[in-house]
Amino acid sequence: MGLFTRGGAGVLAAVLVLAAGCGPGGGEPSPSAGSPAAAPGGSSAPPPGAVGEGTRPPGAVPPTGSASAPAPARDALDGAVIAVDPGHNGGNAAAAEQIAQQVPAGPDTKECDTVGAETDSGYAEHAFNYDVALRLTELLEARGAEVVLTRHDDDGVGPCVNERAEIGNEAGADAAVSIHADGGPDGGGGFHVIVPERIEGYTDAIAEPSARLGRSLRDAFHEVTGQPYSDYTAEDGLDVRGDLGGLNLSTVPKVFLEVGNMRNADDAALMTDPEWRQLAAEGIAAGLADYLG
Repeated sequence: MGLFTRGGAGVLAAVLVLAAGCGPGGGEPSPSAGSPAAAPGGSSAPPPGAVGEGTRPPGAVPPTGSASAPAPARDALDGAVIAVDPGHNGGNAAAAEQIAQQVPAGPDTKECDTVGAETDSGYAEHAFNYDVALRLTELLEARGAEVVLTRHDDDGVGPCVNERAEIGNEAGADAAVSIHADGGPDGGGGFHVIVPERIEGYTDAIAEPSARLGRSLRDAFHEVTGQPYSDYTAEDGLDVRGDLGGLNLSTVPKVFLEVGNMRNADDAALMTDPEWRQLAAEGIAAGLADYLG
């Protein structure tokens, strides 16, 4: 708009008055609310067009609202239901007749349960399994998971293999892991994960997700603990079996983890170390998180 519009003469007069009051050099605006003030000691505000604190460079897009940090990624374990099955039980040895009873195990039947292995020094597998299961439970619950244990003590009998599967099924678990320690040849060491064979009418729906769970658990457990894959059984740390009732009767993705060989001196030294058992629990938790992520 030009100066000589309607009332142009009055506007021109006002402009001349303002120019006369600007002081030496003319054109330098006086500090005002919302404008940079002159700094103490006589320094002046940045010249027009300069990019300084509180200004935007030419062409910059003004903000449309207050900036906010991105929301943290959701923990894959948060809200998940995990069935944790510590193998065997401390009272099994004194209940030989009871645990020898045949129970459904898929296409065939199998003993209700067994006593489990032990190290040469007498550290029992059932105690190891339960210890790691409790450590794992604490880790999973701290990350928002709901944990369903198949047993809540280490001096009882069972439960039988079919009952262990049913506990995870009834809970509608997103994943289930049965914790064990093997009793293999003393010259062999390392861990392996057992996944279910595809058996028509039993494991059709869970074979594929269980295989994925097995791979996630194998990779994470190896990475976290440094434990090598078994050198006496399985292939690359994975074993496919169709004779385990705990897997055959499961309707949720499930695997068995054989953490090591209790009859191997090196593996036994790890399993009797509480710090390593904590590491083992962390490795299992990492594998579950990877599978659910």
